[in-house]
Amino acid sequence: MKSNKRAATTNSRHRWHLLDTRTGEDTGTTSNRVRRTNLLRRRAWHPTAPSPTDSDTTEVIGPQLPDDSTVNFVLDLSLRIGEVQMSSGAGASDVTATILALTSALGLPHCEVDVIFTSITVTCHRGTTMAPVTALRVVRSRSLDYTRLTATEVLIRKIVRGSIGADAAQIELQKITEVGHPYPRWVATIAWGGLAAFITLILGGGWDIAIVAMVISAVVDRIGRLLNSFALPFFFQQVIGGLVATLTAMAVVSSSLLTTDKPTLVVAAAVTVLLSGLSTVSAVQDAITGYYVTAAGRTMETVLMTAGLIAGVVLALKSAVLLGLPRTPLPEVVDSTPQQLPVIILGSIGAAACFALASYSTIRAMAVAGIAGGIGGAVYGALKLTDLGAIGSSAVAATLVGLGGGVIARRIKVTPLVVAVSGLTPLLPGLSLYRGLYELGVEPGGSTSTIMTAIGIGLALAAGVVLGEYLAQPLRTGLGRMERKLSGPRMAGPLAPTDRRLD
Repeated sequence: MKSNKRAATTNSRHRWHLLDTRTGEDTGTTSNRVRRTNLLRRRAWHPTAPSPTDSDTTEVIGPQLPDDSTVNFVLDLSLRIGEVQMSSGAGASDVTATILALTSALGLPHCEVDVIFTSITVTCHRGTTMAPVTALRVVRSRSLDYTRLTATEVLIRKIVRGSIGADAAQIELQKITEVGHPYPRWVATIAWGGLAAFITLILGGGWDIAIVAMVISAVVDRIGRLLNSFALPFFFQQVIGGLVATLTAMAVVSSSLLTTDKPTLVVAAAVTVLLSGLSTVSAVQDAITGYYVTAAGRTMETVLMTAGLIAGVVLALKSAVLLGLPRTPLPEVVDSTPQQLPVIILGSIGAAACFALASYSTIRAMAVAGIAGGIGGAVYGALKLTDLGAIGSSAVAATLVGLGGGVIARRIKVTPLVVAVSGLTPLLPGLSLYRGLYELGVEPGGSTSTIMTAIGIGLALAAGVVLGEYLAQPLRTGLGRMERKLSGPRMAGPLAPTDRRLD
């Protein structure tokens, strides 16, 4: 008798009566109604359990709301993965697409994501009978560890494809975030020095200037490492870096150790190293894709770090004048010639690979970054032979870097963001910025045209690489599939858009 009553109760729970909106009469159970799958929530299951089969879906009539433990587990895993992407410089649109894909794959298809510069918020809607669940995670640190970002990308693909459970994914993510850098810190220091040396060669300097630039940039990196251990804000680290690099170069010039007419190229190379790694690309990507709050935050960070660098360089130039150090003429921007083009290409390859190594990339990512840098340097050098100008040449070169990196990178399991940022490093306007600072800080009545040109080059580089990544999307699955829906420029996270809304 009790079993029959329990069965009747169970059946009544699964009977979903529909009312005719015109007459108010009962139209019957769901067995004789037309199923509208797009109006029903997919059944949520515990992330450690297997996915429901078609038979389960037909047995449970109507939406079954997820429990709190399921929601909290999935949201925590998704937020931690989004934090790794955000701290590595991924755009807000990439982080949003990643979290939506993860929550949908783990049984929560109706979530909303809000990403700003310092935090990520996710809300899971559970119908009208249960309250939504909201989780928030603050992004407290920023670090360039592209090996960690690449490993997280592999984990994301496993989760979306259903080849790994949520419990195993949580354990693997913990291993990714807790493991140390793949290389010792001194390797990164040498890589930063190598970046300065190759930048010097691109600017037209000789090997003697390149070696001095390498030593100075390595010293600046070690000083920054020491200051970072005391939790000194990065703004002041930029000030001290620009001050030390400029004063050291001035001291080397006054000692007559270099027999060259371009000694201040050392300062330009050091400025380029200090500019590299800033979130200019991500800021422009966020602005283009509509995430204006995050774009404003990233832009403010970039402006503040650049302002610190400007303050350090100007302070050093003023100090050199007060100390009576000899003034050296500013190096002119090197005009590209057919003879100089091979040096620019080799220097761009080396600079991009060194930046990737300094950012703890894998060997495969370093190779792809070097190729991207070589392509960018070759295109930029070739276009400089024409009358296109520095800004136009930078934009075209950056577009090809984003296009090539977007097509090749994912095929060999490398995050396009790594290729984009590394490939743009040789094109950064370090020399133009230094010339503008010298004109404002030392020469009386200096103009701002040179600095404005440097800013224009930086924006052209960022916008060009985002455009190239956007154009690369329909090419990833074959040139014959141009009808594929474009979901926006993706430099990290999944490519396919997630169908998550009720229509």
